[in-house]
Amino acid sequence: MADDSEDRVYYVISDLHIGGDEQLEEVDFLPELLGFLDRLAGTEENAELIINGDAFGLWEFTTVTGIEKFEILEETYPELFEAFEATGENVRITLLPGNHDHELAAYDEYVERLAAYNIDLVPVESISRRVGEQVIHFEHGHQRDPNNRIEDWGNPHSTPLGYYYNTLVTSRAGKLSTRGRYNWLKDVQAVTPTERMPVWLLSKYFYREMNPLLRYSLVPFLLLFNVSALLAIGAGLDVLGLWSLPVERTVTFLDRFGRAGTAAWFLLVFNVAVAGLLILVGIPLYFIRRDVRKTIDRFGVFETDLTVDPEVSYREVAREIFAEEPETTVFCYGHTHRATMRSVDGGVLLNTGTWLKRLHRRDGIIGVLPPVFYPSYQLPAVRIAPVSDGVAVEYELISKPSPSTEELTRTERFFTVGREPEPQLPDRCVVSPDGEKTTVREGSHR
Repeated sequence: MADDSEDRVYYVISDLHIGGDEQLEEVDFLPELLGFLDRLAGTEENAELIINGDAFGLWEFTTVTGIEKFEILEETYPELFEAFEATGENVRITLLPGNHDHELAAYDEYVERLAAYNIDLVPVESISRRVGEQVIHFEHGHQRDPNNRIEDWGNPHSTPLGYYYNTLVTSRAGKLSTRGRYNWLKDVQAVTPTERMPVWLLSKYFYREMNPLLRYSLVPFLLLFNVSALLAIGAGLDVLGLWSLPVERTVTFLDRFGRAGTAAWFLLVFNVAVAGLLILVGIPLYFIRRDVRKTIDRFGVFETDLTVDPEVSYREVAREIFAEEPETTVFCYGHTHRATMRSVDGGVLLNTGTWLKRLHRRDGIIGVLPPVFYPSYQLPAVRIAPVSDGVAVEYELISKPSPSTEELTRTERFFTVGREPEPQLPDRCVVSPDGEKTTVREGSHR
């Protein structure tokens, strides 16, 4: 294997989260990952594969500890470790621990065991690589997240707030998933940001777990809710003498349809009554909710998408590193599961995304039906390579079909027709030295 050199090409992936209790051991993208490794095993490039944290879901194992977790991984995914071993004979494989697999940095045995599969485990929080005249900074990114920061790096007993969420919620979901009508609870890892969890659970209960007869009987009411709410407001204005509802004309019109019209009238009246009650309750709840959110924002109790921009801390630290180390022009991280590429002070802030299933929220167009969480895969590998005028950074998308047909009910598919997500990766860019700064030129990604 060639030594580190400035003409090396780097492939970067992160956040695979392989492993976990019971249903969490299922890896939907395993064939694609094996194919990707097989391609690298046959490449003629001077290449290195960097797995930038959270390769394994060690936090998601709750019945074993220490090196026993790795032994379960070996037993569960023998073909994956065989692929690592074969690929590592041709290209260097470097593995950085993340927060979910922080234990890799806590036990020396992991270094030896992974070395047997040609994986170079580097038990530190960040590394750098030179590409031409420039330097790339790699870290998983949990360091910038207060809920997942490892205060005592390398201590197996260092457990941030995120650890408890995964052991109490994520792992429990893996154990309970098969008890539902459908095996969906295991997708809890794909719910990001985590404050969407209550809405996701409500959605899956309504579309998956609720008795079908009850669900279909509720659909007309929920679809008519917006109309009923407007009529309830109109009724309130009518009582105050500010506006007159055309009740008689509506009744006369519906009478033309006989019993069906009478049933429609009673359904509408019932909807209006319920909608009016919900509006009366909802107004004070709205102001209470808004006040609670402001309080959370003031205290900074939870740093989520509801309170902060998730990229802010990464932009700030990237600026600091670019200023202190002028040769460093790319800050590459993962953790947030969002594949993004941004220009920051002439350098590039690069997120490698995740290989886990992604859930795209689609709110109802009419009524108050629960939102649909549309599943898709976006399997990204970042390629960083020297070119004649600098360093090229681009995403390679490994194709995997959407699982919507198997995982969405007919009702969910009906309400999302024409609104299916089309995951897109950022464009290719070239980072070129230009005095003390760098310039980023956009192009088309591969």
